[in-house]
Amino acid sequence: MTALSRRLVLGGAAAAAAIGGLPLAGGTAQAGPRALRDGLDYAVRKLRAVAPGISRFPEETKFEKWIYTDSGGWVGGFWPGLLWLAHLESKDPLFRRLAEESARRLAPRRTDLGTHDLGFLFYPSWVTAYRLTGEREWRDGAIQASDSLIRRYNTKGRFIRAWGHINDPGNAGRVIIDTMMNLDLLFFASKETGDAKYSAIAVEHARTTAKHFLRPDGSTPHVYDFDPATGAPIGPNTVQGYSPTSCWSRGQAWGMYGFTTVYRRTGQREFLDVATKLADHVLPYLRTDPVPIWDYRSPYSPHDIRDSSAGAITACALLDLAKITGNNRYRDTAVSVLNAITDTCLTTKSTRAEAIVARGTRHRGAEGGIEVSLPYGDYYYVEALLRLFRPTELAAAIGL
Repeated sequence: MTALSRRLVLGGAAAAAAIGGLPLAGGTAQAGPRALRDGLDYAVRKLRAVAPGISRFPEETKFEKWIYTDSGGWVGGFWPGLLWLAHLESKDPLFRRLAEESARRLAPRRTDLGTHDLGFLFYPSWVTAYRLTGEREWRDGAIQASDSLIRRYNTKGRFIRAWGHINDPGNAGRVIIDTMMNLDLLFFASKETGDAKYSAIAVEHARTTAKHFLRPDGSTPHVYDFDPATGAPIGPNTVQGYSPTSCWSRGQAWGMYGFTTVYRRTGQREFLDVATKLADHVLPYLRTDPVPIWDYRSPYSPHDIRDSSAGAITACALLDLAKITGNNRYRDTAVSVLNAITDTCLTTKSTRAEAIVARGTRHRGAEGGIEVSLPYGDYYYVEALLRLFRPTELAAAIGL
């Protein structure tokens, strides 16, 4: 079990109070469609003002200013991806130019054998670039990244290992829920090349994740460990969550989004069933607190830190599920979450802020990135709004 400091516990209570105890219960945020439209407009204005001065990859904020990673870390795809979304909304050629310049800086990562996050890196950036421009350099680079990703596949356990270089025995049997978001890069590669090897690995990894991560109540752990030599399951664990038996809200969102995507690519009902179980588990929490707490089972709930990025990802997943299933509960909850983020988390009242969405949490347990802005929080907030306001164009851009 993770021990959290007194400072963070008290800070979490203060943050919850700052969000107003969330007078948003039952999905009754007072934002509405006009406010969401204004939120999207604000995002584009903010990017138009800030993006020309950024030549590296935003990682998180410190005192409301972006701090950067030169290599892109695991988040590098979200900045060019966000610029592509701004271009989609505004048709401003400035955003296309900046998106292309940023995406090209990821080129050395195509052959990176030290990370499973090649989907995060290359799907929002290079795959979207290919869909919007038709230029084959983006397609070919994304396929090259897929070739690197499938080298992480463990044939005995039928999973893609999460962390560490493929030749490093440390973490060789570690699987995390986040990897569900990296699978769509493999489906893209199979579709473009006609080679089923990529999608076959994606499907097997998804089945392994469904079998071992999904609990009877629809919650998930962050980590599941396997014996890398035999593939035998060892058991659940966590790094980002409160404990191996808790439910880290951003991880739950990755799972919802990822399994919905795997269903879309395969048409296999087993994956939709998992996605809906994950979604149904979080709906009661979101009715009370539309901006999710960082871990749904934090013992300090409801007076703990929120994670607006988890909310934005969850909103995308719920809107996707609503589109597929016709279940209006998912859409209504997604809109409630977006209303709450728009009403309580945007940086509209700050003259310093360089990001769009505040009140994100990167790693609560390690006391890292608390009450900050995160590039994926901004990215998925804008993606969710475009699902509402430009559904056809967004579908073409990101493959919905």
